Amino acid sequence: MRKLPSLFLLTLLAVVVACGVGNNSNTWEEYADWREANDAWLEMKEQSGFYRKIVPEWDKSGFVLIHYFNDRTKTINNLSPLSTSTVDVKYHGRLYNDEPFDSSYLQTTYGDSIYRTQVNTVINGWIVALSDMRVGDTCEVIVPYRQGYGGNGSGSIKPYSHLIFGLKLVDIPYYETSSK
Repeated sequence: MRKLPSLFLLTLLAVVVACGVGNNSNTWEEYADWREANDAWLEMKEQSGFYRKIVPEWDKSGFVLIHYFNDRTKTINNLSPLSTSTVDVKYHGRLYNDEPFDSSYLQTTYGDSIYRTQVNTVINGWIVALSDMRVGDTCEVIVPYRQGYGGNGSGSIKPYSHLIFGLKLVDIPYYETSSK
């Protein structure tokens, strides 16, 4: 008699799994049009010649596109953050269709529009971009979805979204190498 409730629960679980309830495997198909539009836009930006492609040593399949707006000869002797550094940045983020999704310009905790973070705690696209930057650099960074939020998305950012960031590296208040 005790086997009947267990058998019922196993059958119910099998039906739920078979029907795909709670299963996100359809995300690829559900966002096909969005993904294709993002990919076409990214390919156009990559071919434009306006951006430089940066491929990190630690992930040869990943990349970001970056365009600097400042004269980098004037920041050549400035510090570049390490992955363990804490940085102060100003940024605004948009989707490929120019829809804004986030901005440090709404923050005042660490100063006017400053977002303070440790480099190794942000999305991979930011890690790649910040590693190339020096204090004082201002750039536009295009982060492919694989270096951003992937097929999951985050908040108002849909899955498979390539992201555009206006980014300024203001300071490195904690230039830490590693703890020994």
